Amino acid sequence: MVPMIYVDFNELVELNLVLLSVGDSAAGMNGVTVVLQEGMRVDVYMDDLDEKGNVDNLTASGVVEKNAATGWGQHVKWCCRIDSDGIRPQSEIS
Repeated sequence: MVPMIYVDFNELVELNLVLLSVGDSAAGMNGVTVVLQEGMRVDVYMDDLDEKGNVDNLTASGVVEKNAATGWGQHVKWCCRIDSDGIRPQSEIS
């Protein structure tokens, strides 16, 4: 099972690269600690609402990679490289 991890999509360091964790683990959506490894597949999400105010989280899938960013995000150890499906509302996933 692919873990689902919360991220802030406002923390994109590239168009398809989001900051994931400052340490070697992250809390999964189900509360279980996920130990992160290079190349590991993950799903990521961020709270969001649709135009009617209903919950419709933003989601993406990708792989974990070491952070090589400089500047404001350099303190983060792991990122998620988002796949070609990009970031999309959960309601659009079939």
